[in-house]
Amino acid sequence: MENLSNIIVNLALGSSVALLGFLTLKYNDRAVFTARRTDIPSVRGIPLFGVLFEQIANGSRFIDWTMEYFNKMDAQTICVSVLGVPPQIITIDPAVVEHILKHNFSNYVKGQIVIDASVELLGHGIFASNGEQWRYQRKAASLVFNVASFRDHFAAVFMDELNIMSEQILDKTVASGEPIDFHDMIYKFTLDSFVAIGVGKQLNTLTSKESVPFATSFDICQRQAFIRAVDPFCRLRELLGSVSHPREPNFQDDIRIINEFAYDIIKERKAQIQQRLDRRDLLTRFMNARNPQGQLLNDKELRDTILNFIIAGRDTTAQALSWMLYYLLLNPNVEKKLIAEIREHIGDKVEKDAPKLYETIKKMTYAHAVFYETLRLEPSVPSNAKMALQDDVLPDGTIIRKNDQVGWVPYAMGRSKHIWGADAEEFNPERWITPRDELRREAPSKWPAFHAGPRICLGQNLATLEALVAISILLKRFKFSLVSGQKIEYVISLTHPMKNGIKVFVEKRSNN
Repeated sequence: MENLSNIIVNLALGSSVALLGFLTLKYNDRAVFTARRTDIPSVRGIPLFGVLFEQIANGSRFIDWTMEYFNKMDAQTICVSVLGVPPQIITIDPAVVEHILKHNFSNYVKGQIVIDASVELLGHGIFASNGEQWRYQRKAASLVFNVASFRDHFAAVFMDELNIMSEQILDKTVASGEPIDFHDMIYKFTLDSFVAIGVGKQLNTLTSKESVPFATSFDICQRQAFIRAVDPFCRLRELLGSVSHPREPNFQDDIRIINEFAYDIIKERKAQIQQRLDRRDLLTRFMNARNPQGQLLNDKELRDTILNFIIAGRDTTAQALSWMLYYLLLNPNVEKKLIAEIREHIGDKVEKDAPKLYETIKKMTYAHAVFYETLRLEPSVPSNAKMALQDDVLPDGTIIRKNDQVGWVPYAMGRSKHIWGADAEEFNPERWITPRDELRREAPSKWPAFHAGPRICLGQNLATLEALVAISILLKRFKFSLVSGQKIEYVISLTHPMKNGIKVFVEKRSNN
């Protein structure tokens, strides 16, 4: 009997080894059970796992790692095989991006991997939903983004916050001679501004010397959501971490802080409604909107709405402003030209007249060029992905199968010499100026800083107005210089924040 047991065990072991050997030979350069692609350049991985471990190892520099493969393979569309993840097609081809986001929009949706990675943070808000759930949210939000709001209200809010920043922070920084983290300060500015515009609440984080718990937790959860999407072992590590260090803050603690922030806003607004206080902001629009089931939104749906719009209204604009200042300080000739345009167009009277400021900003061609060039090199959403609902063929001939994940990388697109020419990696705002000194308009598929197609960013004009008002007023009033010895780099996240901020010295700018 014992011999029979040994024989069975040996047969099982032998069969397992033989099967493993067979699979290793068959899938010698890709993830197991992944079909070999002959129609597209494919990144060579290790047997059975593909590039899983390489992707995890490069998680902190994911967008640069991806760009290196485009350059190494001299291709604009490549295939990546990762164990545990649907086949991934990644592109920087503008024609392919336009096909995915516009021409065959209905076939490409937010995939389950992306939704699952961010669901605890973003829920089923506009950036993490598809179909009717996305459509009703976009329709409700679109009613707020109109010319009258931009001209009469938004610009005034930005100026109010900039005056607070100047008087309460920057003037004191000038007097002390100490450096300041511009990235942290501008995050508080965009948070205060957007919450005032979006939900009618004054947070006053600019005048607070302490860190904002909501903002800190929001940043942590965004980074973790991205890591979850690219690292199949992330949730296991989270679980083990909570077990081995139960008293240390974890993801769920940060979600709790975020939820408290959102639900407090909702509770406060409901109390205002009972007092018959009239509000016409974004939150009011959604409290009067109906979901696809025809029902008024519950508190969870309102919570998702608030957080999705905060990630758009706070994070992306703050990051763009931080990167813009960085590139200006690296390129003094560009800064000089921008300051000349600011002085030409924005006098003290214009600052105090919101409608006039709005109209003036629209005419500042070089300021727009600097902003667009910043977003070309440092897009606020540096990578993105959709999932195919049905088989398809991309414009470059790539075959897409149902459930394939199709990604595009605006960060790599902005640095591609195939797309932008030999000087693609240089900061050159003049590329956005036509020979007639007019602003050049590039197709969203070539420059997807604000997405493209039906899901193109609703807040594009708001973000542009806020960024240009802020940079114009700040450069008109103050001179900034980089603190030496710091390393300016991004930290991987759903968006594109700086890892350690940007420390600057501040001086009053003379009128000369």
